[in-house]
Amino acid sequence: MASVVAVCISEKKGTMKHPVGSIEVKRDHGIVGDAHAGNWHRQISLLASESVDKMKKVLPDIPVGAFAENILTEGISVCTLPVGTRLAVGPTLLEITQIGKECHHDCAIRKQVGDCVMPREGVFAIVLEEGVITAGDDIRIIGA
Repeated sequence: MASVVAVCISEKKGTMKHPVGSIEVKRDHGIVGDAHAGNWHRQISLLASESVDKMKKVLPDIPVGAFAENILTEGISVCTLPVGTRLAVGPTLLEITQIGKECHHDCAIRKQVGDCVMPREGVFAIVLEEGVITAGDDIRIIGA
């Protein structure tokens, strides 16, 4: 079964995200208190812990949130899900709107390792149904 490993926010753009106990997600907004929230198509970022594990072979001490992920998942390959896929994450409903993104070439991880998984394997979503998401919540594919 797929689940949430961690939830993260950053209060200011350009700073690393850090784990928090829970995140409150709002429709047409994203995560309350996150610097990247807003009424746009990249309200929430998701990344599979399996993707992070690839980078941990080179940088074993990478902290949660280092890839600017809001939700770190386990047991689901989020980067293989098509745009439009709906995910029930705990009591919320999210819809994938973008797979990958253009990399910031000044990314600290890319500078250290020469690679970063977020541009290829991270996904972005909007909030369809509001609620609170915490580590341990189940993730279910609802469909497109």
